[in-house]
Amino acid sequence: MNYLTSEKKQEIFKDHGKSNTDTGSPESQVALFSYRINHLTEHLKVHKKDHNTERSLMRLVGKRRRLLDYLKKIDIERYRSIVKALNLRK
Repeated sequence: MNYLTSEKKQEIFKDHGKSNTDTGSPESQVALFSYRINHLTEHLKVHKKDHNTERSLMRLVGKRRRLLDYLKKIDIERYRSIVKALNLRK
């Protein structure tokens, strides 16, 4: 039932962070938020009137945006690599 298992989280952190226990780096956080955003987007395509999920999705998008802005400010190369890796629009 749970779409985000601990194995999936570790895989995301391993792919985008420094290690599979690197949960704090902006890249790993952005990757995790992107995975959750994609899941909620698919949910909302089926359940169009689920406004609570829609609000949660908007909050997640805002969090990801703020993290990406922070990353752009401190290290533009890391920002470019995560945007390219996750195939995000700028």
